[in-house]
Amino acid sequence: MTMAGIRRSALAALGLIAPGCAWAAIPGARIHSGDTAWMLTATALVLLMTIPGLALYYAGMVRKKNVLDTLAQSFIVTCLVTVLWYAIGYSLAFTPGNPWIGGLGRLFLAGLGKDAVSGLAPTVPETVYMTFQMTFAIITPALIAGSFAERMRFSALLWFMSLWLVFVYAPIAHWVWSSDGWLAQLGALDFAGGTVVHLNAGVAGLVTALVLGRRRGYGRDAMPPHNLVLTVIGAALLWVGWFGFNAGSAVAAGGRAGMAMATTQIATAAAALSWMFAEWLARGKPSVLGMVSGAVAGLVAITPASGFVDPTGAFVIGIAGGAVCFWTATYMKNFFGYDDSLDSFGVHGVGGALGAILTGVFAVKAIGGTAGALEGNGYQVVKQLIDVGAVVVYDAVVTFLILKAIDLVIGLRVSEEEEIEGLDLSQHGEQVYE
Repeated sequence: MTMAGIRRSALAALGLIAPGCAWAAIPGARIHSGDTAWMLTATALVLLMTIPGLALYYAGMVRKKNVLDTLAQSFIVTCLVTVLWYAIGYSLAFTPGNPWIGGLGRLFLAGLGKDAVSGLAPTVPETVYMTFQMTFAIITPALIAGSFAERMRFSALLWFMSLWLVFVYAPIAHWVWSSDGWLAQLGALDFAGGTVVHLNAGVAGLVTALVLGRRRGYGRDAMPPHNLVLTVIGAALLWVGWFGFNAGSAVAAGGRAGMAMATTQIATAAAALSWMFAEWLARGKPSVLGMVSGAVAGLVAITPASGFVDPTGAFVIGIAGGAVCFWTATYMKNFFGYDDSLDSFGVHGVGGALGAILTGVFAVKAIGGTAGALEGNGYQVVKQLIDVGAVVVYDAVVTFLILKAIDLVIGLRVSEEEEIEGLDLSQHGEQVYE
């Protein structure tokens, strides 16, 4: 018996798949070479967003003594989530199950042959669709690290990211993107991850920052970015990679992918300008960090809407995303005093929620098949609010429980001495000398 046969028999014996179940191609489905080529490209672009994009973006904003640990977080999350997605994550998120969670039919990618296709992407091989969704699952927990940068133990990070992927990300992805998910059946719109990725990561980041507490000296000591050149390079890589993120979510090389690409570019540029001018008015000077933060805020805000709105809707969403995220990442954070180190919540959490709600306003039926409030379908905004509210509540509660369990068993935060020394040395035994 082959290894695949042994694995299949073992899964059947455990009752995880039916013994005679055949993973055949969906009737009528036909793999399209053009769609497949685009999705292979989009997958590579989305992976580029995490390594090196997000890794550099975050690493430039922390202090020099923590830059290697910050880079390591994005890199090791890429490795960890890849293995977990293969083992269980993809199956829980995207195989048929119930409205709350997927099944175990693709546990360890059982039966995933080269010609298999998914009902969610019937014109590309399921291997490509699975890997494309893997890159989304990779960047989402990596984004969380921006809120608790410079203070979590590396061992705790590994446990947290693993448990969070299985118990938070996979269920929410199933709710929103799987055909039998309850939010998908409700009709909530999230084209590329405004709630599944960004709101999800931002809320988890805020909860983690609150549970861990503020960094030593926060609000008293200066904590300037180590190297904003790295941050600008990282932001630029995020921008380029985001075309795979948003246009790739059309899972086809067609008009909707083209519209998603156009709306992404327009919203991002508008948000960068919006943040820049808001900061210029408020503080007298337009900072480089503000410009790139505004661009990321625009990318986040347009993500749920990119395949549903027209260019004008994208422009308005971009303007709103830049201005609102500037306020939340500066004034709101300072008012409440929480230490969202690199503004994961202020940009991704708030921007994701804002974009999701505005999708219900600006959705165009001729583009995405669903009308928004401006076309007379005001109830779509209600659906979007339910989507946002459900993700916030579930994410916050389960994230809190995971953090408390880890803290009880191994501890979450480095010691005061380790934090003062820096996580590069205390967690990895290395440091940057130049």
